[in-house]
Amino acid sequence: MAYGYLGQNTPNQTVNNSGVFSITDSANLQSQGKLGGSLELIEEQTVSAVSYIDFTSIQEDKYDVHFLQLDNITSTANLNGGYQFFENGIIRTASDYQYAQQYGLATGTFAEQKSTAINRIVAQNYFSANPTSAYAYFYNLGNSSKYSFCTYHCWVGGQSLVMFGGGVSPLTSLVTGIRCYTSGTNAISGTAKLYGVKQI
Repeated sequence: MAYGYLGQNTPNQTVNNSGVFSITDSANLQSQGKLGGSLELIEEQTVSAVSYIDFTSIQEDKYDVHFLQLDNITSTANLNGGYQFFENGIIRTASDYQYAQQYGLATGTFAEQKSTAINRIVAQNYFSANPTSAYAYFYNLGNSSKYSFCTYHCWVGGQSLVMFGGGVSPLTSLVTGIRCYTSGTNAISGTAKLYGVKQI
C-alpha cells in the first residue's frame, strides 16, 4: 500500500515516510506496528485483594518508554499509592524517590504535594468503594546511565478527585521492573496493563 501526503496529489510511494498522513494511513501503519508511538502489550494482570502489583518482565532492553494503565482499581480502605522500581531484580524501597503533583476536587479545592525524600513516587489515592483509574508513562528504565522517571494522571470516581504530576528515582541504575505500590495490605483489586511504546 502506498501512503500519501495530505493536500497534495497522492504519489505512489513504495516506502513509509515521515510526511503528513491521513487518519486512515496512520491507523493502517499503526496496526502494522510501523508507526512510532504504537503500544505493544507486555503484560496484563487482573488481581483481587493484593498489596501491590508487580511487573518484573518489562522488556527494558527493547523499550525506552513504557505506558501503564490502571483500570477501576478498588480498595478495602482509604489508601495512598504510587510506584517503586526494581533495580536488577531487587525492589528499591529507600527514601530517595522524588515527586511533585497537583490534585484537585470538584469542590474547587486544589493543592500541591511534593517530596525529595520518600520511599515511592506518590501517584494516586485509593478510596474504598470508589474506583480509581490512572495512567503513567515511564522513561529510561533500561538505561543505566540516565535517571528513571515518570509522568502520571489519576482520577478517583465518587470522590471527584484528579491527580497529575511526575516523579524520579535520582540514580543512574538499570530498572528491570515496576511495582504499583499501595500503603495497605491485601487491599486492592482491579486490572493493570503494561505496554511498551514502539520507537521507529
